[in-house]
This record gives sequence, C-alpha cells and structure tokens, in this order.
Amino acid sequence: MHDDHVHPSPSGEHVEADGQWAFGTGFEDPLYGADTTVPDGIDGAELASCCVLLADDALIAAQRLAQWCTNAPELEEELALANIGLDLLGQARHLYARAGRADGTGRGEDAYAYFRDPAEFRNVRLVELPNGDYAFSVVRLLVFATWRLELFTRLTDTPDPVLAAIASKSIKELDYHRSYAAQWVVRLGDGTAESRLRAQRALDEVAPHLGELFTPHEHLRVDVASVRAETTAIVSRVLDTAGLVLPITESATGGGRDGLHTEHLPALLAELQSVARADPQATW
Repeated sequence: MHDDHVHPSPSGEHVEADGQWAFGTGFEDPLYGADTTVPDGIDGAELASCCVLLADDALIAAQRLAQWCTNAPELEEELALANIGLDLLGQARHLYARAGRADGTGRGEDAYAYFRDPAEFRNVRLVELPNGDYAFSVVRLLVFATWRLELFTRLTDTPDPVLAAIASKSIKELDYHRSYAAQWVVRLGDGTAESRLRAQRALDEVAPHLGELFTPHEHLRVDVASVRAETTAIVSRVLDTAGLVLPITESATGGGRDGLHTEHLPALLAELQSVARADPQATW
C-alpha cells in the first residue's frame, strides 16, 4: 500500500482511498466517503455559515494568486504561487461541500462559487484587493496565511469532525504558505532601497484591513483575542527581521463578512464566474 492511496479520515486516522474520504483526489465529490452527518448539539445552519465564510476567503485569495500566472517575476515563483492558490482552492472545495451537507440543502461547491452575486459572498475584504506589485502580494499573503493558520489551528478542536479534519489538513498547507511569504518579505525588506520601499508601502496598504481579520463573528467561534495576539506576534517577528514597520492604524472593522465589499470584488467574480454562467447546465 503506497502513501498516495492513504488519506486522513475525519477521525484523523489513515485509511485506504477505496470507499473512504480521499480529500478530493480524483473524486468528483470532495467529501467522498466521509460521514457528513451533523453531530448532535451542532446547529447545521450555523456550521454551514462558518464553512462558507472560510471557503469564500480561500476562493477569492486563490483567484488573486491565479492572476500571477505568466506575470510573476520568475518561473519558480509563478509555480509556487500557483500551488498555493491550488491549496486554497482545495480548502474552499471541502468547506463548500461541508456547508451544503451541514445545512441539509445539498448545495454543491459550484453553486457557491459560480452562482452567487458579490453581496452574497462573506470573505474578508483583504483578499479581494488587486494584486498590485509582487511586494504587495507577498505581504498580503504573509498576513493572510499567518491569520488563517491561527484560525485553523483552533478549528482542529471544533465539535464537527469533518470541519476539524479539513482544518487539520489545511494547517500543513498554510504553514508552507506562511513560510514562503515570510522568506520573501525578509528578502524584500532587507534588499535594495527600492525593494524595501515597496515592501513598506505594501504594509501601509494592508494595515487598514487588519481590523476586519480580528473582528468577532457569530458563526466563527474561535478565541479572536488569541488569534490576534499570535498573528501579530508572528508577523511582527518577520517584519523586525526584514527591517519593516507595521503601521498602527485604527480602521473600520470591515464589512466583508456582511456582504459589504470593495469595488474590486464584482470584477473578480465576473471573471471567475463567466464560463459557468454562460452555460449553467454544462457538465465538466
């Protein structure tokens, strides 16, 4: 039995792919073989809402990273960003699938991704901002990956075994995403005068959106204070090494979780959804 045929089950055990949950590897259903029964004591609608907002963050972030294809400064970085985007897309697939099972609607991942309007999305606004230059994208990725890793680390203890398993798998990916971004932020901050200028400018642009990341949400039951403390501490250590300074800003707490987005999201979704909406009955 080879490792590529072994996958974590929602219980955390490793099982053969045949007839078991394979995390979407070659199966049309991302939750193939998983017991998706909502455990007693868990509100299915609330669980679904939690999964959707986490999936929306990942989907929109993945779409922005995909826009670096053919545009990254080097082929190696293009492949790295594409792979990070694919990781996030995989997370979105599993979370959307869980949402559709949790609330009993059976709504599929395509319905969530392709057939909702901007006001129905619940992602934080940081991920929908345009890519800007490479410095902005890696600074944003550092903040996003660090914050998401802290969220998912805590979600490994969530009462729903499916969401816990998704979180457990995702933190391994997010750890790499954070490491990749941190190395580039240090390289840019400790590089030329121009690279440092661009990295600092990127921080100035990202900072006003940090408040939204640490705003409590009724459907995302994690210790927001500890998430903020850990995220800030880790990002600050990277910035200190890079010789960069995170601006202290007081900004609005956000709005993306309530469907209030920047002007950039509609155009991004129009591109993302265009093929599916052109022929909604098509099969892939």
